[in-house]
Amino acid sequence: MLPPRAKRLVTLLSRFPGVGEKTAQRYLLYLLSAEPDLAEQLGDEMLHLHERIRPCARCGNLAEAEPDVPPTCEVCADARRDASVLCVVAKVHDLAAIERAGTMRGRYFVLGRLLSPLEGVGPDDLPLPRLRSRIREDDVREVIVATPPSVDGEATALLLKRELESLGVSLTRIASGVPHGGDLEFADPITMSRALAGRQKLG
Repeated sequence: MLPPRAKRLVTLLSRFPGVGEKTAQRYLLYLLSAEPDLAEQLGDEMLHLHERIRPCARCGNLAEAEPDVPPTCEVCADARRDASVLCVVAKVHDLAAIERAGTMRGRYFVLGRLLSPLEGVGPDDLPLPRLRSRIREDDVREVIVATPPSVDGEATALLLKRELESLGVSLTRIASGVPHGGDLEFADPITMSRALAGRQKLG
């Protein structure tokens, strides 16, 4: 039997994706058996998480925050990246999956969500004005639409086509290789690399 405070921590840890009660209990027991400074460091990072890590001001990726400075992620700060190629993804998880493939040398734009009428997410809920401004500012030539191959992902891809084609950019869609209805974050690097390499013109 665990004491009430330990049960509380197990309950909190169980709220993480993929972490059940047994795994959460193992984490708790490990932390209690490890050196105390591990729990202290973890606690400090968790306590200041939202002030130290914030969305990149340009693309929405994760970035370290500095006082009075707009957060800038490592991708946007990398001058070797091709700013004329912009890959649009739904979430940071998807960006990380594409980066693991190691073939994307452009930059990114994170929508934050997908078009989903059933969940009440319409076109006005997506950062389309900011995306259009980014395309103009960086003189983007190609926009890679890398939304997942689900109903909402396809609807979002069609919306992007409609909203961006007047800007004169080449719109491409990542190819098959990613399973239909699946999330990009679970794709292995080889599958993701093939999907990017075989992208096709949207529409």
